[in-house]
Amino acid sequence: QVQLVESGGDLVQPGGSLTLSCAGPGFALDYYAIAWFRQAPGREHEGVSCISSGDGTTYYTNSVQGRFTISRDNAKNTVYLQMNSLKPEDTGVYYCAARGGYCRSFRVSEYDYWGQGTQVSVSS
Repeated sequence: QVQLVESGGDLVQPGGSLTLSCAGPGFALDYYAIAWFRQAPGREHEGVSCISSGDGTTYYTNSVQGRFTISRDNAKNTVYLQMNSLKPEDTGVYYCAARGGYCRSFRVSEYDYWGQGTQVSVSS
């Protein structure tokens, strides 16, 4: 059974940093493309970043380019999202999601497995 578990969400001031983790107990994350999505209250899921299997090519939505970094540690079977220079508009529930192989798009329907989410709140 594929299971994704997110952690690391918190309340942080604007300009602060957080690192989110996505663990995959019981299955090998390195065979999957792993994406981070976020959902603000009253809004649809928004794709934030994705890292492909194999060569680890990374993708970012424009609003986080240069501030967020996605990475994977295959030995720990975990994918990370380092978030710097956080803004209030980064607030939301952050989900990690998996699909076989490579990142292709940020369409929700293309991802087969989802975690339960972790709350990130950016406020002074």
